[in-house]
Formats: sequence, structure tokens, C-alpha cells
Amino acid sequence: MDTGVKEMVMEDLERFLERREYYRRVGKAWKRGYLLYGPPGTGKSSLIAAMANYLNFDVYDLELSDVKLNSELRRLLVATANRSILVVEDIDCSVELHDREEVEAEKAVTRRNSKHGSKDEERPKITLSGFLNYIDGLWSSCGDERIIIFTTNRKDKLDPALIRPGRMDVHIHMSYCTPSGFRVLASNYLNITEHEHFEEIENLLSEVDVTPAEVAEQLLKNNDPDAALCGLIEFFDAKRKEIEALARLKEEKAARKKERKEKKQQEDEVKKQQEDGTN
Repeated sequence: MDTGVKEMVMEDLERFLERREYYRRVGKAWKRGYLLYGPPGTGKSSLIAAMANYLNFDVYDLELSDVKLNSELRRLLVATANRSILVVEDIDCSVELHDREEVEAEKAVTRRNSKHGSKDEERPKITLSGFLNYIDGLWSSCGDERIIIFTTNRKDKLDPALIRPGRMDVHIHMSYCTPSGFRVLASNYLNITEHEHFEEIENLLSEVDVTPAEVAEQLLKNNDPDAALCGLIEFFDAKRKEIEALARLKEEKAARKKERKEKKQQEDEVKKQQEDGTN
């Protein structure tokens, strides 16, 4: 990650650890929420591991798709220990969190169907209100030094109630690879801080979106810096050609759709004229 973002995260974590008495004085649970959002391969899971290592906290990975009832969720949250990180990855697609009113309405429909002989079974669900209540209340009050982290590829798909301040206190955008991020990767993987190809690669980064994971994978392919960086440049060229090909296909599809629409309009006009002439 960029150095500035990394330092911000470390400072926030350190401040959190030092504020036991502050949280107690203001009457808030000693917890901190983080939302990590951005495209796949930008380091969200790696950042969680780094945070856990930095704090020496345990990590609990909560797979919401395996939890069917609010009561089951309650048992899982109670079982988490102090000095821990609770992780819910891909919260936008791991499970559909239903509003309480929606669930109650479906229960009423189920009861009506049962009276009329329908055998449809009620589907167990985690409600949005139940999930938020347990996060805010029970889980927060039954221990200290808790961190909860949500990850998502699409922040805009999340319910605002999930990510408001007080739940997700810090929002961290995990972006595509930047020039500074590339230099960190080159230093880590190739043990170099300067190279004649750096400027060309940094220019390519401004033209083509690639994730840090993709860059790292290319740098892993060869221990020789020259060969590794040349391979990365070739990867950029291939990626750019792929993007251009997809753009052309999209344009051609749009053109065909427009052509079909215009043809349909012409046919409708001819048909209308024929009908008017008959009348």
C-alpha cells in the first residue's frame, strides 16, 4: 500500500490500543470498525493479516453464508475472545441481509400459505437489524479490545446503516497499483529501489489499471530484475490490448443494438402506413 495510507492505519491502531480509559470515560465499547473496499486483488485480506500481526490479535473469520439464524450468529459472536479481529469478507455478496419488516412480512405470507395447505417452508434468515444489533450491543459489551473489519468490492452496494460512523469508523480504499506501491513491491520482491525501466512502468500504471497482486505475480516469475521488469512491461502491453479488444466488442455490440432498434422503428412505421392506407 501507499506509505501515507499505511502510516495512517498504524497510527489509528496504536491510538485505539492506548484509549482504554478514554472509551470507558465516554461510555463507549472499546471497539473499532474498519471497512476495506476496492477491486479484487488489491490487498484487503493481506492488510487484515498485517493488522493482526501488528497488534498480535486473534482473527475470527465469520462466514455469514453459513449462518442461518440470528440466534446462531449470537452464539458465534459471544464465543470471540478479547484482543481479537472479527472479519466479514465480501459482505456485499456473502449473504443477503434482510430487513426485519421484510422478514416479518414473509412470515405472515408463510402462515397464510400454511392455513391453505401450502407446504412451503419458512426460510431462516439473518436480518439486517439482528446483525447490527449484535455487532453494536452484545458483541461490543461482552469484551474489550475488539476490531471488526468488513471487506467489499463494491462499497456502493452496501446499506448505509452497515457502514455509518460508529460501526465502520475508518474507510480504507484499496486501489489499483500506484507508482509508489510498485516501488515498494519492486523493493520487496527484487531488492531494488531504482532501475531504468521504472519510469516506463510508472507511466504504464497511469494508463492501465492493474492490481498489486497482478504486479507481484509478474515480479515473482524471475529473480533477475531486468527480466522481471521486462516481463511486467509485456504484461502491461497484453493487458492494454485485452482492454482495447473488450472496448471494441462493446462498441460493436452497441452499434448492432442501435441498428436493430432503427430497423424495428422503420418496420413499425411501414406497418403503420399500411394500416392507415387500408383504413
